[in-house]
Amino acid sequence: MKVLVLNCGSSSVKYQLLEMENESLLARGLLERIGTNDAVLTHQATGKKEVTRTFPVPDHKTAVKEVLSILFDPAYGVIKDVTEISAVGHRVVHAGEEFSGSVLLSTEVKEALKRCIQLAPLHNPPNLLGIEAAEALLPGTPQVGVFDTAFHANMPRHAFLYALPLELYEKYGIRRYGFHGTSHRYVAARAAELAGRNLNELKIITCHLGNGASITAIDGGQVADTSMGFTPLEGLVMGTRCGDLDPAIIPFLMEKEGLDIAGINRLINKGSGLLGLSGISNDMREIEEAAEKGSTRAVDALNVLVHRLRKYIGAYAAVLDGVDILVFTAGIGENSVKVRSLVCQGFSYLGLYIDEEKNRSPKKEKEISTPDSRVKVYVIPTNEELVIARDAAEIVSSLGQAPK
Repeated sequence: MKVLVLNCGSSSVKYQLLEMENESLLARGLLERIGTNDAVLTHQATGKKEVTRTFPVPDHKTAVKEVLSILFDPAYGVIKDVTEISAVGHRVVHAGEEFSGSVLLSTEVKEALKRCIQLAPLHNPPNLLGIEAAEALLPGTPQVGVFDTAFHANMPRHAFLYALPLELYEKYGIRRYGFHGTSHRYVAARAAELAGRNLNELKIITCHLGNGASITAIDGGQVADTSMGFTPLEGLVMGTRCGDLDPAIIPFLMEKEGLDIAGINRLINKGSGLLGLSGISNDMREIEEAAEKGSTRAVDALNVLVHRLRKYIGAYAAVLDGVDILVFTAGIGENSVKVRSLVCQGFSYLGLYIDEEKNRSPKKEKEISTPDSRVKVYVIPTNEELVIARDAAEIVSSLGQAPK
């Protein structure tokens, strides 16, 4: 069974085609600059040369059509035609309280996702455009929605409620939703596998540290708490997002800086975080380099990020009443030796110790804790596309359709 995974953004489509019999990657790519005359498609089929093409792509339907075309290409493709695709798995950012798991996409499901646009106005509309494009180009092929919020949907009520009048939650759905759920789900399950333990008996803290960053406390495979909230702005220090902030700062800055709603939103989402603190970049590699050269602002950015992350790990250890496994994933989590080292200092009370030689190892997936550490610490590259493909394959199989 072959599954096509689509992740449609406002001006891009990321994709992977996987063979689910052995969960092997057949091809992957990215089409950027949708809506322009010089859109760029970068495509890599396993075992073949990478290819880059530039051409006009006016809309998402054209984008998905071009993705399919290169998958069929005699020189760069990996399949002969659309009949080889058994299912399409779509990454959808926000399902609100509508869904707590992946579902077969139907008219009713799409209507529910449209109702969630008010909660994710930048993400759900292009996600829906990708779904509609795939439905039009692959008629009869099952389409499956896999939601960033779904893994967090069943967290305890005391963890998702804000201390606002309850009527505002009931009226507008203002609550903690959490994001990066597919990533947290994958690395938690993989960590349990690496530890040779049953996920249902473990207390795990997963740190998804990229340009967007979140941390999740997982108890027996179920989310106990997560750092991102009503939006992806809350929680950790991120590339350009401020994370946790005294809400009174918002009206204060609006008055002092003469900012309107759009202006303050740009500041806290696009001009803060590592970029705002360092004044240099939102890229941790550049910040670490500048810190080593003596930039005090870069040092501040690094220290604030590490301090916030330590606070959350300590808080989630309390929420879970202990920790069995700590996981680092995503761009910073997978690649920054320094961040991992700094974050793991100061947890001797948990019996958590890392081996710095293992931490510096070039291996992508690895355990970095010492043999005597009571908490196992892993670096695990995330694989959200595989989770989406697995869910799509499982749902299609449950329909009783013969695999292609």
